[in-house]
Parts: sequence; structure tokens; C-alpha cells
Amino acid sequence: MTAQRIYDTVADDFSRVNDLIIKRLSSDVPLVEKIAQYIIESGGKRLRPLLVLLSSRALGYDRDDHLKLAAVIEFLHTATLLHDDVVDTSNMRRGRSTANARWGNAPSVLVGDFLYARAFEMMVELQNLKIMDVLSHATAVIAEGEVLQLMNVKNPDVSEDKYMEVIHNKTAMLFEAASHTGALLAGASDDQERALSAYGKHLGLAFQLVDDVLDYRGEAEAMGKNVGDDLAEGKPTLPLIYAMANGSDEEKHLIRQAVRKGGLDDLPSILDIVNRSGALEYTMERAKAEAQAAQDCLKDIPESDHRNALTLLTEVAVASGQLVTPEQP
Repeated sequence: MTAQRIYDTVADDFSRVNDLIIKRLSSDVPLVEKIAQYIIESGGKRLRPLLVLLSSRALGYDRDDHLKLAAVIEFLHTATLLHDDVVDTSNMRRGRSTANARWGNAPSVLVGDFLYARAFEMMVELQNLKIMDVLSHATAVIAEGEVLQLMNVKNPDVSEDKYMEVIHNKTAMLFEAASHTGALLAGASDDQERALSAYGKHLGLAFQLVDDVLDYRGEAEAMGKNVGDDLAEGKPTLPLIYAMANGSDEEKHLIRQAVRKGGLDDLPSILDIVNRSGALEYTMERAKAEAQAAQDCLKDIPESDHRNALTLLTEVAVASGQLVTPEQP
């Protein structure tokens, strides 16, 4: 119910953004439109465009350009998903086949490029150089994050600090850009601009850290992916990094070997080590700290239903990670 209350705060805006997204997906090339609609309509929460709507409305914005900005953010996000799935050779996202699994890598990459181009077309239409600056910078940082993550695949020596840098660049950066540009559109003061930019960053980190927990504790049907997918791809996420740092020599060796080779041959043993090490609890504490930091950023934002929704969003971010342990019924 809490999550629904957040969306209800901007229900009309949200519906109009969805209509605009579908309208601006149009293309003279049928396959472009088919793939773009497939990934856009695949059941995502639209968190990043939601941040644009809430941030701008929280500062009293009362015109319509926030709808276009929200659609831009969603197109940028969807383009990264298409490219990310190709890089990771993923075949499942949000409980459905990925675009690359259905149509192949080349069409997926090219439609991702189309969505980037369409996003920048719409960005120009906003005629706001500050927003263009934030979003062009964010796009470059996200690409760097993808490369950093690629460099870290099957590398068991990734530090916690380096991992946090990766998830900031790859995931939190677009959350940050969404709330930041929403503030800019609304004519935020310098303090409000900094506060909402930081809010998005911390919120994005919280969501990613919870996702890391769910990769070792979630259910495939609810998550839209399988437990252990990160391990299968050789990605050393925070639970594995913590378990390696705090396990026995034998446990460290097993995890290091599993990261190096990828796959799921050692998944039962790795799950046992991760659960016994306290890695999931540690990662959740990090997520809660980021969510609280995001909430603290809202102190100087005027009281309103939209600010309250931003506060509730920080609670929703960590709520999905509060699952029973495997030993419990």
C-alpha cells in the first residue's frame, strides 16, 4: 500500500508520461518500434521518471515539461538495459525474455542507440542547458560504470570501495540525475538542487544494495531473475565481497574460485557461506544507511504530499529486503 500511495501522489502525471513514452517510441522501422515497446512495457516500476515528477512537484512546479523530462529519463534507462543485457548475455529480465534473447544482440544494441537518440532529441526540446549538462554527464558516467563493472567481472579482488564506485556510476547516477533535473526544472535554489541531487544518489545506492541482497535471498518469480544470477556472471557484489573478507581461509578460497569461473556449480555452498557470514545483514545495513541519508536530504524541502512521497520512497527502497531468513518458514 505504501508504494501505491507514492504513485497516487502523481497519478495523473504518471499516466500522461506513459502516454508520451508510447507516442515518442514511434518509428518508421517496425522492428525498432516493436523492440522498444517490448522493453518499455515489460513491467518496470518507472522509478526514475517517478523521481522527476516528485522532485519537480515538491518544489512547486506547475507546468508540463516535467512530463517530457520524465520520458527522457525512462528512455535513457531503457537504452542502458538493452545494452546491459547484451553485455551480460542475459536472457531474463522482469520475469520475461530479454530483447536480445528474442531478437538477437545486434537489433538490441541498435534499438538502444535509437532510444538514446530519441532521448537527446527530447532533451533539446526542453531548451534548458543545465538539464542537458546534467544528463549528458550522467550518460557518460553510466557508460563508465558499465565498463568498470565489465573490468571487475570474474575478479575476486574488487574492494568494497571500488564496488560502491561501480554501483554509483552504473545505477545510482541516473537516480541522481532524475531528481537533480527535476529540481532544476522547478527553479530550485542552490541548496535545494544539491539536496535533491544527493537524495537521488543515496536512494539509487539503497535500491542497488537491496537488489544485491535479493540475489542471494529472493525468489525468481518475484524478482524476475534467478537467485545467484550475479554469481553466475562472475560479479563480485557486496555480499560476496563481505563474505570473502570475513570468512575462513577455506571459505575465501571457495568464493574466489567461484567468482573467477562464474557459473552456479558452487551455488549451494556459496549461499550457505553468505548466509552464515552475516554478509546479507551487513549489506542491508548499508542499504538502510543510504536510505536514511536520502531521507535526511529532504529536511529543507517544503512540506507537501510530494515531499512525503519522496520520504516514503526511501522506506520502500529497503522494505523489499526485509525477508525471512532461509531457516524460517
